[in-house]
Amino acid sequence: MELKNIIFIIVFFAAFAFLFYNVRRLISYLTIGQKENRFDNPAARIKNVIKIAFGQTKLLRDPVAGAIHFLIFWGFMLFLVAVIESIIQGFYSPFDLEFLGPLLAVITIIKDIFGLLVLFSVVFALYRRYILKIERLEVGKEGKIDATLILTMILLVVLSMFGQSAAHIAKNGFILAEYEVYPISFQLASAFYESGSSSAILSYEIFWWIHILVIFVFMNYLPYSKHLHVFSSIPNVFFAKLDDKKYQLTPLNLEDENIEQFGASDVEHLTWKQLLDGYACTECGRCTAACPAANTGKTLSPRKIIVDIRHRLEEKAPLVINRKEVEGITDKTLVHDFITDEELWACTTCNACVYECPVTIEHIDSIVDMRRNLVLMESQFPNELNTIFKNLETNFTPWAFNHQDRANWAEGMNIKTMAEDPNGEILFWVGCAGSFDERYKKVTKAFAQIMQKAGIDFRILGTEEKCNGDTARRLGNEYLAQMLMQENIEVLNGYNVKKIVTGCPHCYNSIKNEFPQFGGKYEVIHHTEMIEELINDGKIELKEKEVKSKVTFHDSCYLGRYNDIYDSPRNPLKNIHGLELVEMQRNMDKGFCCGAGGGRMFLEETEGQRINENRTEEALNTNADTIASACPFCMTMMTDGVKSFDKQDDVEVKDIAEIILANSK
Repeated sequence: MELKNIIFIIVFFAAFAFLFYNVRRLISYLTIGQKENRFDNPAARIKNVIKIAFGQTKLLRDPVAGAIHFLIFWGFMLFLVAVIESIIQGFYSPFDLEFLGPLLAVITIIKDIFGLLVLFSVVFALYRRYILKIERLEVGKEGKIDATLILTMILLVVLSMFGQSAAHIAKNGFILAEYEVYPISFQLASAFYESGSSSAILSYEIFWWIHILVIFVFMNYLPYSKHLHVFSSIPNVFFAKLDDKKYQLTPLNLEDENIEQFGASDVEHLTWKQLLDGYACTECGRCTAACPAANTGKTLSPRKIIVDIRHRLEEKAPLVINRKEVEGITDKTLVHDFITDEELWACTTCNACVYECPVTIEHIDSIVDMRRNLVLMESQFPNELNTIFKNLETNFTPWAFNHQDRANWAEGMNIKTMAEDPNGEILFWVGCAGSFDERYKKVTKAFAQIMQKAGIDFRILGTEEKCNGDTARRLGNEYLAQMLMQENIEVLNGYNVKKIVTGCPHCYNSIKNEFPQFGGKYEVIHHTEMIEELINDGKIELKEKEVKSKVTFHDSCYLGRYNDIYDSPRNPLKNIHGLELVEMQRNMDKGFCCGAGGGRMFLEETEGQRINENRTEEALNTNADTIASACPFCMTMMTDGVKSFDKQDDVEVKDIAEIILANSK
């Protein structure tokens, strides 16, 4: 055994011992979090890892940055073979990969080509960060230093790999093994070395050591870096919520009398998966770049929320584990000291942050859990919510309307309630806005008329219907939300309801995705889905006269990103003769929130630009005559936005149901 091998073995075991210590330390920090089962359905979880982590599908939503990361990621994955070869050579110098035969040709070609692509990608990444200064990449001084160190180490890994390969070729007299193919390294060897020269032999050893040492430094720096995601992103994708639970909020167990904390005031109240989210975040800023609050000058930054969780975890976890108290640390909390109330209440729960995150971080779950603490434990929430919660408790609607007036909109329309006749084909869940809001009652009537035209035998609950609980739940009042949901489920199950149609995406999402948590399982469709089906089946016929106007459709967050319904609202519009559908720049799964979700419908915006005005301006820039919506909250926000620009005489805001009814025979 040579001196080189002895030194390498010492360095190798020291490096991996230190890495093991850090990995164990980080895992131990996660154990202070609350328990949560994320080990179910391993096949589906592995599928997600293949698609999202290895396929980089979320990153590729941004074609430029996605392509850069794709090349760097797969470059490193492919370099692993070369790294393993170098490590084995540290134990046994004569080792090589010639035994792989023809596969060696594939490995050496890919290593050279991807090495060059990674070099270009790293240089371009530095260019984007420091020359173009992409806004979402702007972080503090510490973050910039960290990013520069990581990119520099990646450069050194690739350059030392090329240096090692070129020197290897030259020291062997430019005679390659049978299946070695180095299209780039061979040219470098020819340019810098003579055949069998001593400089090539020395350079090979130098580049080999640089390559090995940079890799060992790199892997031990990661646990202290925001690029810890190199280790944690794949586990985070594996443990992400599966499709059937992707956008459900986890219910609190309000029946357990032993529970002393509802929601999260500090990191130990979050689940271990929510803490793992902090490890997985690389501060890429995609979440904040998509956030409507951040885009309109609010203090909220989804990236900061997750980074704050990580920083607080690193600070407090060792003390929790060792049962120690330190002044200035244990007397602080995550909520208030790291994350302000204003940040938490600014969230519209639009899901853009979660949708854009390349490593499936679940920002909204953590935000809502912290809201739950503010409402249920501290009773600290915006003053406006006192009235909203009281109305929900007494009137079963966010507004101060008499519950007994819930079915007044249907007077004279010959619509039966379930109490009168429970044998209808489908239940029309009207919702609070559809029952009480003067503007949206017109939409309710329009959709009811469409169903009557099509011969649909539907029923309503009338005064037996209550708010679905979405508003209370997103605002953190889990107790009130569960009460409303369970009371509604009791009524629905009492009538043995199987199928429900609703015009409100918030009702739709709650009944479809969250009622099952409490025993309410139904087939739920949105009114645009039914309208599309009725047109396709010929039960609703559209006029042949050309309309000759333009319409743009605003995607509801809870219909689109939450439930992947994008085409059903658009297809009926496309069927109207002469009506031109023009898209806003931010549309479909990149659509921009109206500002009303997450209970924000009932809160004033006192900071920055109004979200609805930002979105309305984009809609007006399409020069459409009509802004179409498929959500009562969106309709209100877009209508107010049009008025703020004094365009109410030029541009109408209408629901899909109204447009179709007006253009049907």
